[in-house]
Parts: sequence; structure tokens; C-alpha cells
Amino acid sequence: MPVATAPSQRARVRRAPSRAAYDRDAIDAILDEALVAHVGFAVDGQPYVIPTLHARAGETVYIHGSAASRTLRTLATSAPACLTVTLLDGIVLARSAFHHSMNYRSVVVLGEARPVDDPAEQLAALEQFTERLVPGRWGEVRPPSAQELKGTRVLAMGLDEASAKVRSGPPVDDEEDYASDAWAGVIPLALTSGAPVPDPRLDAGVAPSPCVQRWEPVARRAAR
Repeated sequence: MPVATAPSQRARVRRAPSRAAYDRDAIDAILDEALVAHVGFAVDGQPYVIPTLHARAGETVYIHGSAASRTLRTLATSAPACLTVTLLDGIVLARSAFHHSMNYRSVVVLGEARPVDDPAEQLAALEQFTERLVPGRWGEVRPPSAQELKGTRVLAMGLDEASAKVRSGPPVDDEEDYASDAWAGVIPLALTSGAPVPDPRLDAGVAPSPCVQRWEPVARRAAR
């Protein structure tokens, strides 16, 4: 991935800076492929890191949850926040224990979250959450009711201070260890899916729709 200029000093990758990528294509691709994000924030000096679903739309990444959620209530006050995603691509086995590693792609987004108060933007964001999980699903199911929308809070974070970090390729050993007879290389990792499992209360004869049957990870969709 190409390396550009960090958007800010605090967003600059300091450890192994050659693995940094600041271009939006790289950042967007990782955000779009990841299914889970982690959001970090602090309450009265106590840090918390909470897993959540996310969805990117252009220059914005959205998170959502219950309007009563402490996480979302805290972030809605413009508290400093950090959103991260990580994709694991392989286990890197070196000739020495010290150089074992992982191949990965990650993104860190710094900034403040804003509450999404506009009903049209809120509904569009909720559609984006559904569609990024299973493309085509939004049109198959009941849309949120007014009561459900009232009980749901959506927050938005800009991507002005985002950075990616990527490791790929084989292990990097100390020169004297290359003569070792220990096996070295990479065990690839990839997200896969199994056959859909029906809800026990599903009416008999209701088959998975085409969008459910053909679900595949984002990386595989992009490769087609």
C-alpha cells in the first residue's frame, strides 16, 4: 500500500512507520471489509474499549446502538474517541520465537463523534449498517418503526484523522537464524461462512433469499 503524509501528528504511525498508509483508498477498503470495530473512550479517567458494528459512507464512519447506551451517551458529548478495526491475514512463523508475528491490516480513526439528529441521515445510516452486512437485505425486511428509531442513537465520526497500518509477507529473521531447520512461513487466515441456519420459529417452506444464499466476505466480493 502507498504511504502518504499523516493527517496529523497524533495520527502518525510511529512504530514501524514503513507499514503506514494514509491514503483514503487503503483506509476505506479496510474499514469496509472489517465486520467489527472497537471504540475507545474514557469516563472519569477510566478507559473503556467497546466492540460495535460500524458502517462507512463516504467521509464518515457511523456507529449505532441503544439510546440508553453509556458508550453512545458519552461519545455524543464530543468526548475524545478512537475507533479501530483489524483484519488478520496470516500467522507469521519465524525461525526464532522473537520474530513470530501476524500479517494484518488495521485502521485507527481519531476524533469526536457527532450525534446524527437528522431523521433522513439516521435512516440512511441504519440502511448502510444492514446493507454492509448482507447486500440486498434492507429491501427484504421491515424497516425500523418510529418507536425503534426513537430508541436508537446513531453517531458519526469523520475520517480526517485516520491511518492504516499493514504487515504482509514472510517472516523477517536475524541473518544467523536462516540456517535453522525450523519451518518458517505464513499460515494464511481468511473469513469464511457456512450454510445459513434457519430460525427455529421460521415458517416451514421459507427458504433463504438469494442475497442470503450468496453471502460472502467483502474481500471475496471485491475479487470477483
